[in-house]
Amino acid sequence: MSSDLLNGRCWVFGDNVNTDEIIPARHLVTTDAEELGRHCMDGIRPGFSAEVRPGDMVVAGENFGCGSSREHAPLALKGAGVSCVLAKSFARIFFRNAVNIGLPIVESPEAASAVKEGDRITVDLAAGAVTTPDGRTFKVAPFPDFLRRIMDAGGLMHIVRERVKGGAAAEESNR
Repeated sequence: MSSDLLNGRCWVFGDNVNTDEIIPARHLVTTDAEELGRHCMDGIRPGFSAEVRPGDMVVAGENFGCGSSREHAPLALKGAGVSCVLAKSFARIFFRNAVNIGLPIVESPEAASAVKEGDRITVDLAAGAVTTPDGRTFKVAPFPDFLRRIMDAGGLMHIVRERVKGGAAAEESNR
């Protein structure tokens, strides 16, 4: 799968980064990922969205994505070009919302602690590994095939739409 191997520059954040810091509530008037991305992390690091580049990664401490249960938060990260979030731990609802919109997230307290701002790391979703610039490799839970398919499709709704279209096409051909 093409998105199994991710390599990017890291932006490091602390513990308990909440969804209002990821995307402030005043910007929740849209679900357009690019528009949300223009305001990503405004609540905690103004200017982040102007500096982040496609493929960059967010690295954080404990409980990343806590707060309200909005899909806007992972959507804003994805819209800003963030390719992956590595954290010591995630709020459960953020974890699920990230899967739903196709944003890879990886949990590893050891790897997240080892990464410094600006480091370029490699995340291998299939093998379950995070490699830091100094060559250290941290084992993480590999993404199962079904989860990697969701990521490759761009999110769960894309898979559902394709299945519905496929079912409609199959019905049509049976007539």
